[in-house]
Amino acid sequence: MIRHPVNKNLHLFYESEYLGLPVQIIKGPLITEYLDLLYRTMNLALDEHQRVLAFRVDLRFPEFLDTTPYLDSNLVVENFVESFRSQVEWNRGKAKDLSVRTHDTSVRYVWAREIGSFGRPHFHFVFFLSNQAYFSLGSFKLDRSNLFSRVNKAWASALKLPVELIRGVVEFPNNPTYKLRRGDISSIEPLFYRASYLCKSETKQYGNGCHSFGASRG
Repeated sequence: MIRHPVNKNLHLFYESEYLGLPVQIIKGPLITEYLDLLYRTMNLALDEHQRVLAFRVDLRFPEFLDTTPYLDSNLVVENFVESFRSQVEWNRGKAKDLSVRTHDTSVRYVWAREIGSFGRPHFHFVFFLSNQAYFSLGSFKLDRSNLFSRVNKAWASALKLPVELIRGVVEFPNNPTYKLRRGDISSIEPLFYRASYLCKSETKQYGNGCHSFGASRG
């Protein structure tokens, strides 16, 4: 395997398939270790939940916010995930109070940190939840009790800002959701191809004390 020219702990991946699943190489080589984490995280979700709701979301900083404090730390990612997970757990608890047939869910995810225009970082996420607990993101309105509003509130919490001030910086790309079914490769391939974009080598930054890629544990 070819080592990454900057980070010798990583290896470049040039093939169009990873373990039989299609991947994106249009932006150049991917990182093998990142693909390993994506594959593992997805399969852990499918091992636990027969049906999985996966969704893509991008997180950026408001233009008025000085990103200097975020250039050498990914603490903001940890705070975002913790806030989102807490909201999901609270929601599942409330749902259980109302119905004995409520489904729980783990919160699994992978994320990539990239550097964009003017050196400002941004983050790409893929989340994996039980499709029996959540069927969709819900309507794209902040005043609703759904996944869309929870993601926005979690990012606002991580930035210590009112949710009204982060409008537009939480971006759900076109067709952000996927319904995965255990053992159904046709439902898995499109998501893995889309998510492999996070594993690309391009626009990653190394040597500043920040991880460029991460995933949930267990």
